[in-house]
Amino acid sequence: MAGPEKEMSFWGHLDELRKVLFRMILVLVVAMFVAFAFKEPVFRIILAPCKPDFFFYGWLSKLAALINSDSVSQFSLDLINIELASQFFVHLRVSMLLAVVLTAPLLVYFLWTFVAPALYKNEKRAIKGAFSFAAVLFYLGVAVGYCIIFPLTIRFLGTYQVSSDIPNQISLTSYIGMFIGLILVMGIVFELPVLASILNRIGVLPKSVLKKYRRHALVVLMILAAIITPSGDIFTLMVVTCPLYLLYEFSILICRN
Repeated sequence: MAGPEKEMSFWGHLDELRKVLFRMILVLVVAMFVAFAFKEPVFRIILAPCKPDFFFYGWLSKLAALINSDSVSQFSLDLINIELASQFFVHLRVSMLLAVVLTAPLLVYFLWTFVAPALYKNEKRAIKGAFSFAAVLFYLGVAVGYCIIFPLTIRFLGTYQVSSDIPNQISLTSYIGMFIGLILVMGIVFELPVLASILNRIGVLPKSVLKKYRRHALVVLMILAAIITPSGDIFTLMVVTCPLYLLYEFSILICRN
């Protein structure tokens, strides 16, 4: 087993770190400018859940009909802008977020090139596998957040009224804030199997414990689903709970002992 590569001086490490950080910043800046330039397609995707023809609403209607539930009502959301500079700053904010999300694997790779020389071969294989696994789960969580969680959330909150005398007028900044928050939360929530695997390997979380508390986990996940999408109907609650519980079962599957 080969050991870590020969030691480098403190200033040598500092110089290497400076180079890595410079590459990361350069990639982020370039990606941000590219995202900023493609304003129309980017916002067409982000604003798609506001439209009644969003693909998930069609699936929802078919699924509701399949289980003989009440038909899903038509939904659309009209956004307004109430601040002079908010559209520009929203565009900037979205471009920055998109740059981070899209370049995340490359940024992690740059960090990897800095850390890897200090690791043994078996450590390199384990960490590289964990990084790849975490990246796939993060993007899967982002996809679930965009395709399922966010549309369900705005369907409920966008139409909720304490009184019919008070119409909803949703601002662009409010919509984008909810969008970014939920998408990132779902990306992080989908890292649950990675966390469970790490805790299992260091002996903190045995597989038997995860199996034993399945029912408790289901209740907790249903509460979490109710918080994420505070809708009053059981159908929406189940749609959100299912992917979260599948994550829990997947965590059990990948744990060794």
